[in-house]
Amino acid sequence: MKPAPFAWERPASLPALLDRLAEAGGSVKLIAGGQSLGPMLNLRLVEPGLVLDITGVPELREARVEDGTLVLGACVTHADIEDGRVPDTTGGALQRVASAIAYRPVRNRGTVGGSLAHADPAADWVSALTALDAEVEIAGRGRRRRMAVAAFVTGALETALRPGEMLVALRIPPMPTGAAWGYVKHCAKIGEFAHAIAAVRLEPEAGRGRVVIGAVEGPPVLVADARPLFGGRIGPDCAGRFLLSVAHTILREAGLTDPVVRHVHVTVLARAIAQAVPLPAPRVVPEAA
Repeated sequence: MKPAPFAWERPASLPALLDRLAEAGGSVKLIAGGQSLGPMLNLRLVEPGLVLDITGVPELREARVEDGTLVLGACVTHADIEDGRVPDTTGGALQRVASAIAYRPVRNRGTVGGSLAHADPAADWVSALTALDAEVEIAGRGRRRRMAVAAFVTGALETALRPGEMLVALRIPPMPTGAAWGYVKHCAKIGEFAHAIAAVRLEPEAGRGRVVIGAVEGPPVLVADARPLFGGRIGPDCAGRFLLSVAHTILREAGLTDPVVRHVHVTVLARAIAQAVPLPAPRVVPEAA
């Protein structure tokens, strides 16, 4: 199929873009890499009267570090992160996530801001940035605001964006000293949409942890205080004390009633925890002569 007819404009500055977005009303869509919107246009799932190409705005491609916080413009691509063309204050966590997104042609064009704004439950950044406690920066004509990614994604393909607003940047705090990162997803085959995602940020020395279970039917399941998953205590040995029953209960309360689906998610979570805090290798005792 081909998309329905629409007008196409490419503003050259953020104020011009926000003015045009405000004036256009509801029949407008933004495009950067086009990895989500392109297929939706072709299938006529959306039929905007106007498409605004945001790639002509230099501010949206910037990446910088402010007081330790990484600020990424919405048009920074997955490949920019994968290839190290932007700073990474997360100790490589961002690169690991970016390098596993779909296929290289998708990573070359797809943007981190576009992925978040699309809010597909199976998208990597939706879960990973929630686990990293990142914020989004939202702009409209004459106003800006920030909010946590966990609050920004309100449902499957739904966000907290208001009419006339767009996501302009992401703010990612540095990885705490001593923190460990685990990220595992289950796909039918490499490059396909994930059926289960687990993102884990554990701080064994500080006794803190944050866990996200993604690729569910709504927004990711955030466990902001992960201690109950480990019997109330997070330490260097926490991988061996992971309580599958608690994970099942959390998912059941989040609406995952199918035990087989829960089993897949819990298994992926266990793998992410083991990736972050591996179990110590068994001690080999030599046999007596």
